[in-house]
Amino acid sequence: MSTTATQDGFILGSLARVGRIAIFLVKVLTQCGAVLARPSLVVNQIYNAGGRSLVIIMLSGLFVGMVLGLQGYDLLQRFGSEDALGVAAALGLLRELAPVITALLFAGRAGTALTSEIGLMRATDQLTAMEVMAVDPMRYVAAPRFLGGVIAMPLLTAIFSVIGLYGAQLVGVQLMGVDRGVFWSQTQDSVALHDVSEGLIKSVVFGIACSLIAVHEGYNATPTAAGVGLATTRTVVASSVMTLLLDYVLTAEFL
Repeated sequence: MSTTATQDGFILGSLARVGRIAIFLVKVLTQCGAVLARPSLVVNQIYNAGGRSLVIIMLSGLFVGMVLGLQGYDLLQRFGSEDALGVAAALGLLRELAPVITALLFAGRAGTALTSEIGLMRATDQLTAMEVMAVDPMRYVAAPRFLGGVIAMPLLTAIFSVIGLYGAQLVGVQLMGVDRGVFWSQTQDSVALHDVSEGLIKSVVFGIACSLIAVHEGYNATPTAAGVGLATTRTVVASSVMTLLLDYVLTAEFL
């Protein structure tokens, strides 16, 4: 009985948590229109979430592309299809690797920053002070950071894809001897618009999920140092798991 009760409590707790996040999302979305009327708020958050993540995104994209070039060449060489390296690298990056790895890096860099920033505002009573002064913190704190993360994610994914494809070309053409013209011509002939749109849609969905989790955890963090640290940890874990889960669901829908 105790095991059953524990499982029931876990399920009910999980459903209640999902419900709270859904209600929080509705509250944030109702403020998005007012926030867009002041674009400077959103632009600053796009820079904080996206601009400050550029270095790690570009470095990771380059090395992922180089590893993809090495592994792809080794695999295709066994079948005598080395010239298809560009196609394999482009499809792998556009459809899977770029949106997923970008989301994981976003959760680790920008997501934790958002959670800790808002959590410290909660711990130091800044959010309470805004409420006392009749300033809605959902409009001026939560919604701009949510929108900034959602907009920054597709941009970071596109940069990851471009840099990753360059890394694959660098290894395949410069090191492995694949013909440069064949590499790019086959890539252009084989990559269709739906391949690009699949990665774009995934990046937007991942951006919504990761930004929502980060902002929600920070906004509802326990107002202590330990509470902010725990909220930051929950952000990374929940965002990573949700990214992989949504990736499977979206991939199954696109097939």
